[in-house]
Amino acid sequence: MKRKVVIFVLMAVLVTLGFVSCSKNRGLIDIHNSRLTLDWTGVYKGTIPSASGSGIDVTMKLNIDDTYELTYKYIDNPENSFTSKGKFEWDDTWEFIKLDIAPDTPSHYKVAENKLIQLDMEGNLITGDLADYYVLLKEAE
Repeated sequence: MKRKVVIFVLMAVLVTLGFVSCSKNRGLIDIHNSRLTLDWTGVYKGTIPSASGSGIDVTMKLNIDDTYELTYKYIDNPENSFTSKGKFEWDDTWEFIKLDIAPDTPSHYKVAENKLIQLDMEGNLITGDLADYYVLLKEAE
């Protein structure tokens, strides 16, 4: 009889410890994030403002292997266009990416449903009257 009581108590303690340890967040990744829940790979396009012209046509391709291809085509001055290829990294929340690109080029983007939102040079959301122009829309496949 004592043996059954001891086994019952030990099982109760183990079950309780299991529930307590499972209820604490131990660095688990929130599965509700852009990388895991959105179909983020593909081609995104938009026209962003330019200080010296009518704007810049931007095309960004994101690949499943965390590589990108970014093309800037200046509307008023196409010979100043350029293309950059490289890798990008996700932030800790898996909501934002940072391109490995020249320091004078915007490199931070928020990944949202069917769009990329270009951030300022420090990685903050752009606000103000022109904020809506810094959105690249995903093309249908």
